[in-house]
Amino acid sequence: MLVTTTETVPNHTVRVTLGQVFGVVVRSRGLGGNITASLRSIVGGEIPEYTRLIEDTRRHAIDRMVQNATLMGANAIVMMRFDSGEIAQSMNEVVAYGTAVILDPAPE
Repeated sequence: MLVTTTETVPNHTVRVTLGQVFGVVVRSRGLGGNITASLRSIVGGEIPEYTRLIEDTRRHAIDRMVQNATLMGANAIVMMRFDSGEIAQSMNEVVAYGTAVILDPAPE
């Protein structure tokens, strides 16, 4: 499955646009991770516990989006984007979304 942030794919044409597709994940750090991250925030700099949480959550959201596009019969997702937010100050929501399409190689 090709996932791209662009509207078009070089050397390909969109044969069918299947519609919007998305993957949603809500995650929370455990109490220990939150305490460690809070202590790190006192001295400043990167907080690796939260960086890993966001990276893993984004990957999981993309995986869910790809699963949904596959069920629709797509072979690509174009115009992929992320949206994220906080829920109740302890949870992070990430949505990966785009347009599910069927791509064909462009004629030569």
